[in-house]
Amino acid sequence: MRRFSACLGAALLLCVAFAPAAAEPRRVLLLHSFGRDFAPFSDFAAHFRELLVKQSREPIDLYEASVETARFKASFEDKALVEYLRALFAERRLDLIVTLGGPAAQFVQQNRPRLFTTTAVLMSALDQRRVDLAELTAQDTVVAATIDLSVLVDNILRLLPDTAEIAVPIGASPLEKYWVGEMPRELQRFTKRVKFTWWDELSLDRMRARAAALPARSAMLYFLITVDADGVPYEQDRALDDLHAVANAPIFGFAAGAFGRGIVGGPLLSNEQLAQRAVGVALRIFSGVTPGDIKTEPLGLGQAIYDWRELQRWGISEARLPGGSLVYFRSLTVWERFRWEIIWVVSVIVLQYGIIHWLLFERHRRRYAELESRSRQREVIHMDRATVAGALSASFAHELNQPLGAILSNAEAAEMLLGANRPDLDQVKAILADIRQADLHAANIIGDFRKLLKQTAEFELQDFDLNEAISGAMRMLSPEARKRGIVLRPNGMYAALPVRADQIEVQQVLLNLATNGMDAMGNSAPGARELAIETALNGSSEVEVSVSDTGTGIPKDKLKDIFKTFYTTKQQGTGLGLSIARTIVESYGGKIWAENRIGRGAVFRFTLPLAKPQAA
Repeated sequence: MRRFSACLGAALLLCVAFAPAAAEPRRVLLLHSFGRDFAPFSDFAAHFRELLVKQSREPIDLYEASVETARFKASFEDKALVEYLRALFAERRLDLIVTLGGPAAQFVQQNRPRLFTTTAVLMSALDQRRVDLAELTAQDTVVAATIDLSVLVDNILRLLPDTAEIAVPIGASPLEKYWVGEMPRELQRFTKRVKFTWWDELSLDRMRARAAALPARSAMLYFLITVDADGVPYEQDRALDDLHAVANAPIFGFAAGAFGRGIVGGPLLSNEQLAQRAVGVALRIFSGVTPGDIKTEPLGLGQAIYDWRELQRWGISEARLPGGSLVYFRSLTVWERFRWEIIWVVSVIVLQYGIIHWLLFERHRRRYAELESRSRQREVIHMDRATVAGALSASFAHELNQPLGAILSNAEAAEMLLGANRPDLDQVKAILADIRQADLHAANIIGDFRKLLKQTAEFELQDFDLNEAISGAMRMLSPEARKRGIVLRPNGMYAALPVRADQIEVQQVLLNLATNGMDAMGNSAPGARELAIETALNGSSEVEVSVSDTGTGIPKDKLKDIFKTFYTTKQQGTGLGLSIARTIVESYGGKIWAENRIGRGAVFRFTLPLAKPQAA
């Protein structure tokens, strides 16, 4: 056991001794040319930091410093910065120096003998023109860009072919002065077509004044403003923002970082792509590749992109954009933003319109059908009325003979009296009065008959006293009743019973029910034939009319069928009388029914609404 314990302890000591130490972070120094927040270098630095931390398998320890003197002088013998960096990394191994911009790269190259002679250096965020290839060591590599100035001007003239002047807002630092000397040489071929003006000797305030008063057919090519002629530094894109706020001409540029902040657009240099390349090189260096062996082609201007808002502001047609261009920040039209909502709303409206149109069409058809049905109904009602008149015509004729005979007799008597030597004038006056009375009686008979035969194209609604309609019906029934030996008995209320209906049609209902009752008493004994028409209030809103007879009554199994169309128990009947009576009553909001009387006979009842409620 002692030997086993000793062996186990020795094994544990060996494991501890040979266990891998925790991975040391990769220390990276980002050396800025002007400061951490100067565009477009700040845009590159942000992408580089993010991508390096994400893609590195080892922890990254980032440090940042700036060659502040690059803003004001071209010499980079900054002893204070060199001493600061040497002290910072005296006890820390520095794995990589990443320079951002030409001034920072020149600072490192100038101070190589005194600063990190064996540390790998990655020069980036600079144009390849700014790299001194002869001064590169085995520990140096370059990830550069190339800005084709002629492509930028070609883009301006393509979009604005009438351009006569291009102003170039640019700062006064040594780096910007370099470009003021470089750009005229590269743009020489455009000088016969367009005039170039350089604003490197202006303060930003004077640049703003110039930008607000540019002549017609002008454009601006914004390049870089880190420090103006008054020595005032401008971080980020503040200078561009100030110029864009007052510009009376479109602004173009080369850096993708400025896109969306006021430049029209075109082929631009992508700091994100440049940072992606630089991170790839840094990771290769971390893996052990010698920097001098890593060669990277300069990154040129990328695919043309344009700001739709600036195109609209300056009236630049999209038809002038080069093929394959991308347009960003486009304001969507109402159709593009709410396409499905509009389609849904329009669909609902169209559906509603279709439904409404269909409903109106059906309403028209129904209205037409109702009018047609009502016309046919009026014809049937008139035919029934004519049938009733035909049935009563013999009685009417007989009744009419009485006043006509009286008129004739009285006329003959008057002639005899007038032929006497001394006519009795008082007696003649009495005879003439009888003639006039007989004439009025005949006129009433003819008037009632004419009303019965009258055909109307539409209902003639009117307020009338129901008692008057019953009295008229009684007058028309009287001749036939006397002929058949039937006693007519009007019973009920004699106070006014106002209803709103067609008086002739209400009388037709009474005649149909009464003639039906008289027909039912054909086999009754001569002294037992009686027809009664009675009225009674049914509450305060309607009146009930009953027509009763002393006939044979209605079989119980037929009570529910007698109001059906074409149903009849008579050999010569049409089966329309009671059906038409029901139609007329119900058209005025009433009800009609039949029942057998206790003892002998039947009674037909119907109700009609009162025109005005009666007081209790």
